[in-house]
Amino acid sequence: MSAPRPEPAELLRSVFGFSDFRPGQEEIVDAVRDGRDTLAIMPTGGGKSLCFQLPALCRPGVTLVISPLIALMRDQVRALREAGVGAGALTSGNTEEETEAVFDLIEAGKLKLLYMAPERLASGGAQALLRRARVGLIAVDEAHCVSQWGHDFRPDYLRIGELRSALGVPLAAFTATADAETQAEIVTRLFGGTPPATFLRGFDRPNIRLAFAAKARPRAQIEAFAAARRGQSGIVYCATRARTETLAQALCEGGHTAIAYHAGMAAEERRLAETRFQQDDGLIVVATIAFGMGIDKPDIRWVAHSDLPKSIEGYYQEIGRAGRDGAPADTLTLFGPDDIRLRRAQIDEGLAPPERKEADHARLNALLGLAEATACRRQILLGYFGEDSDPCGNCDLCERPAKLFDATQAVRKALSAALRTGESFGAGHLIDILTGTATDKVTARGHDRLPTFGVGRELGRAGWQAVFRQMMGRDLIRPDTERHGALRMTDAARPVLRGEETVMLRQDSIEAARAAARPEPKALVDEADEGLLAALKAKRRALAEAARVPAYVIFPDRTLIEMAQRRPRTMDDMAAITGVGAAKLDRYGGTFLAVITGDAPAPMHPARKALAGRDAGALFDRLMAAQQRLARGDDGTGKPLSCSPTELRRIAQARPATLSDLGRVGGLGAPRLERFGAAFLHEIARDMEAEADGTG
Repeated sequence: MSAPRPEPAELLRSVFGFSDFRPGQEEIVDAVRDGRDTLAIMPTGGGKSLCFQLPALCRPGVTLVISPLIALMRDQVRALREAGVGAGALTSGNTEEETEAVFDLIEAGKLKLLYMAPERLASGGAQALLRRARVGLIAVDEAHCVSQWGHDFRPDYLRIGELRSALGVPLAAFTATADAETQAEIVTRLFGGTPPATFLRGFDRPNIRLAFAAKARPRAQIEAFAAARRGQSGIVYCATRARTETLAQALCEGGHTAIAYHAGMAAEERRLAETRFQQDDGLIVVATIAFGMGIDKPDIRWVAHSDLPKSIEGYYQEIGRAGRDGAPADTLTLFGPDDIRLRRAQIDEGLAPPERKEADHARLNALLGLAEATACRRQILLGYFGEDSDPCGNCDLCERPAKLFDATQAVRKALSAALRTGESFGAGHLIDILTGTATDKVTARGHDRLPTFGVGRELGRAGWQAVFRQMMGRDLIRPDTERHGALRMTDAARPVLRGEETVMLRQDSIEAARAAARPEPKALVDEADEGLLAALKAKRRALAEAARVPAYVIFPDRTLIEMAQRRPRTMDDMAAITGVGAAKLDRYGGTFLAVITGDAPAPMHPARKALAGRDAGALFDRLMAAQQRLARGDDGTGKPLSCSPTELRRIAQARPATLSDLGRVGGLGAPRLERFGAAFLHEIARDMEAEADGTG
């Protein structure tokens, strides 16, 4: 008879240290555990990894996890091993000893999760190895990489569908961002066109504050943003490698600890940068988009973009690296005309077919719409992914509404200029016409004789740049890839041109030099708890350095914040803290209790520690007290008798109701049943009555 399958809820508590699932996790876990092909689209930081790690412990055999980055795999393997789970990775970065250790786990039947990069699937022996390891489930992380429409296409992901068919096992795919086109391609590539069980968990990350600002003095804006968050871990994303180095130097000169990171650095330099970011509190990494995707650091407190990202998907992925622990996090994205020109050029100069370029321009327009939003940014961001929401109260426009003006006439002038020039020119030439600037190009084409020549002098060049930017954000105009980026009018613009619709645009975007707003960052804990949180972080850092692991592998910020706020006094209290599973309670619980209480806790037998935070723990204590009271009988003159802590644990967990059951469960013979039986059953009955009354 096979052993019963472990229950996810119990493993969630005992292994991962969480008392409850996050919203949406449980139904995904159930689907994956039951072997259903699954596609889960969840926000970054929403707990995707748990949705395949937990089912892996419930299912027989090994779960193969295909992940795109070595750093991400190493982090997850390290965290799983800390939690007592058999996990390993086979990557190009392995030492011989690491690879041998994975094969030893496979041979011993102790491996539950095997991480591999998609590139390794091309090796000749990959399928044979996976069959020998008895792979029973494939989990694909960052599944958008399989899509030509996704923002991080990886051709090696295309082999995964073939592998799934060859092994004949279920597959679960996970991603944080996938619009309709990307979702459709994932289904085709990974699931052979057969729709899997699909879960679209809300994209919202309400703890992340959204903010955009027009570029004025971008270096000063970033420095001011970082200064308001001094000592907190952050990432600054830049569009070019050179900019990462100059901005990192500027931050260092401003008294911050900052380093640059980009693909042009040597592999060892990049690895050292990643390690420093994982282990150092308060480090700022100024990076290209290559950074952060492979680092599962939950306590990044802020993300800034010194340049506009490529798309809403890219933006969402990048800001999603902040606040993964659920605590408040801030973002700031700067944008300006140069950014947009760069991004347009990257699209136009690429090798994609025209329809792909058209879609990419539309995606960039959607991002401009978010940047130039007139109301709640989160509503626009979630709307892009098909979700409705109320105003969030946690973005710059909810906190400080934009100043708007009726721009209908200005927009009609711009559209008229585009139409009268055959929709054959970009914004620069159209602005020359509108402002009455008689350049050689304008006069050579006779555009200085158009009715629209000079009709927009009142806005000035910078004002018209902001108007055109906002028109793109509304998708009223779009670059035509077949006309080298000339602006053409979309169907959405026709009602405006006919006078059937009005357009409200942002006046503050016209005032392009306006400085970025700098709201006060939200505190992680109350002032009274700040000192304790600092002490807990210091202890965590010491333990992490001694073990040579990232600090959050010991405990993430979220767990330390809860410790500082709730101030547990006992191991039972500590076991109730989110993120403190059985393995970490045993390894670190006493150490952190000593920081909180000032004294090391009394030694606790492993049998009792295994019950920490559970009702059976209190019953164990009462059984132990009863045993000590009756060790020499009622009159204190009898032969000493006792039960071992392991026996008491079994009794406390099983709660037998009769003497015969008590003897069987606890392994108690007649003398001990006679001595302790009635008292033990009395304590068990009290426990069950209290539970029935709701007072246990």
